[in-house]
Amino acid sequence: MTEKEKMLSGQLYDPMDPVLSKERYKARLKFQKINNLPDDQIKERNKLLKDLIGSYDKMFWIEPPFYCDYGSNIKLGKKVFINFNCCILDTSEIKIGDNVMIGPNVQLYAATHPLDIKTRNSLLEYSKPITIGKDVWIGGGAIICPGVTVGNGAVIAAGSVVVTDISDNVMVAGNPAVIKKEIDNSEK
Repeated sequence: MTEKEKMLSGQLYDPMDPVLSKERYKARLKFQKINNLPDDQIKERNKLLKDLIGSYDKMFWIEPPFYCDYGSNIKLGKKVFINFNCCILDTSEIKIGDNVMIGPNVQLYAATHPLDIKTRNSLLEYSKPITIGKDVWIGGGAIICPGVTVGNGAVIAAGSVVVTDISDNVMVAGNPAVIKKEIDNSEK
C-alpha cells in the first residue's frame, strides 16, 4: 500500500513520502499564484482554482488568500462561498455540500497526529475525513476538527471549535462547540 493510499484510508502514513511531498508542492505553487493574482484577473484565478480543487459543481467562489495541503481531496457542491484566509488541510476527503457559506479565517483540519509520544515522534500522522452538509453557515474563525460531520442546515458560530459531529438544523457555539439552539428550517 502506498503512503497516499494509507493517508486516504485513515492509516498512519509518512507525510514526507516523495509522492505526497510533490503533490503538496504543486498545490502550493497553484494557491500561491491564486493568492497573488490581482482582482482584475478573476478569470485566470477561477481557472487555477478549478485546476486545484478535486471536484466541484456549478458556481463556487473562493476569496484569496486560500490555503490547502493538496486541493485534490476537496469536493465542493453547488453555490459554495469560501471567504478570505481559509485553510483546508485536506489529507482526507473534505466534502462541502450545496449552498454552504464559510466565513473568513475558517480552518478545516482533516490532518491529525497520534496522541502517544513514541508514535507522534516517529513523524507519522493520520487523517480523518470531514463532511459539511448542505445549507450550512460556518462563521468566521471557526475550526472544524478531523473526522467531524456537520449536518444539513447547521450554523457554526464565529470562533467555534467543532470537535464532534453536529446534527441537522442546530446552531452551535463555543470551544468545544455545543448546541445553543434548534433552528426551524421547515417550509413556511
